Amino acid sequence: MFNSLSDRLTATFKNLRGKGRLSEADIDATVREIRRALLDADVAVSVVRAFTASIKERALGLEVSQALNPGQQIVKIVNEELVGILGGETRRIRLAKNPPTVIMLAGLQGAGKTTLAGKLSTWLKGQGHSPLLVACDLQRPNAVRQLQVNGERAGVPVFAPHPGVSSEFEAATGDPVAVARQGVAEARARLHDVVIVDTAGRLGVDAELMQQAADIRAAISPDEVLFVIDAMIGQDAVTTALAFSEGVDFTGVVLTKLDGDARGGAALSVASVTGKPVMFASTGEGLKDFELFHPDRMASRILDMGDILTLIEQAEKSWDKDEAARMAKKFADQEDFTLDDFLAQMQQIRNMGSMKKMLMMMPGAANMREALENFDEREIDRVEAIVRSMTPHERVAPKILNGSRRARIARGSGVHVSEVNGLLERFAQAQKMMKKMASGGGVPGMPGMAGPGGFGGARKNKAVAAKGKKKPRSGNPAKAAQEAREAEERRVAARSAAPSGAAFGGQQDFDPSAMNLPKGFEKFLGK
Repeated sequence: MFNSLSDRLTATFKNLRGKGRLSEADIDATVREIRRALLDADVAVSVVRAFTASIKERALGLEVSQALNPGQQIVKIVNEELVGILGGETRRIRLAKNPPTVIMLAGLQGAGKTTLAGKLSTWLKGQGHSPLLVACDLQRPNAVRQLQVNGERAGVPVFAPHPGVSSEFEAATGDPVAVARQGVAEARARLHDVVIVDTAGRLGVDAELMQQAADIRAAISPDEVLFVIDAMIGQDAVTTALAFSEGVDFTGVVLTKLDGDARGGAALSVASVTGKPVMFASTGEGLKDFELFHPDRMASRILDMGDILTLIEQAEKSWDKDEAARMAKKFADQEDFTLDDFLAQMQQIRNMGSMKKMLMMMPGAANMREALENFDEREIDRVEAIVRSMTPHERVAPKILNGSRRARIARGSGVHVSEVNGLLERFAQAQKMMKKMASGGGVPGMPGMAGPGGFGGARKNKAVAAKGKKKPRSGNPAKAAQEAREAEERRVAARSAAPSGAAFGGQQDFDPSAMNLPKGFEKFLGK
């Protein structure tokens, strides 16, 4: 979503690298480029003015002029200001002291409220709650049925006493206010601790439907009112957000379609203009493509500094702890890394979600964005098919894979033999790296670590290699045994020929009187 903005800001900061001191002209040029980048990304003009004015004021202050690296200090200031316009701190759902906690969804039609209801219920279920979905959107055709389908997929019950309309020519007859009130009572009776009320969307700022949303709010007294907004809506996002803030008085914002390719800068304006925090973000079409919104992490993504914390959280949720413990023990015992282990690790990574999304959270991902965009997620399926086409023995001992076996594996997995060869080559490299790390050799090529290519390791490795270098033995077993016996005889003869006694090969017995030693020194010689 913010790729264009991220690229523009990253390019702007590159011009500041290596400068020991920034002049006022440098700061003005940097602020000018930031202003253009934000305006091109559809950020509201009022937000851009306040944002750039704050950056310029701080950049001209002492925190930059006295900094050791002024360029990095500017990036730090921009990061802090981005966190500010995105809401400052992470805002979580405020749970009611006396359950159930009532959450009401509001927004324009097409923003994705009904889909979001299923995602939010899935997320709450994963947090240990027992949510209930209430279908109050009786205006849009088949909206009730869509919520029921999402509830089935999420494994969450849906309260829908009225079917709603089935076509756009059918007049709505149900009372959404009564359905909302009954839904909260039903949740209390069935001991659900969270109620999610899906309301009707509007094609625009419709006074009648806005009044309906206000009536639903008055009837159920929700603990949270979430304004669902399409992140691709453009500059109209601010106008719509202000209208809903006045009409419904929402408590938080949910951004949907953050995986789109629009400029999306208007989403940055909502929290700043309305004063209401962004609480959640929808990043895909799946029910699990939903996450708590962290302003600091989003700012880091925009500035291409990565989002490692979110990656760690995803790994903790999806990673099999028993499998991780097994691999850790195998690594500590220096056992061979097999293709079965490789397949298990691939499946663990797949459980974390889209590989492309995970890689985009790495620091510096903007430099390889084109390669990531062209990355085919089905490559993981092909790798899995290749490994599963091998016999159990072949997975443990891939060295036995000759030409005929590789051809058979290629036919079984539906790929070319070259792809099988490429996988085996990459696996061999990974296996060598795992052995090196398990033996305490460090990561090959990593500065500051032991191992080939490491800082200060090349000289040591050459010395070890020279010391441990042996003459090649004959391929004939009998001849090799004869050579070994002759070498042993030479070592024995050398030991017997060496003079015994002193460390430097001198005689053991000598006459102290023949040496000009101080008086009384003889007692130290044991004589």
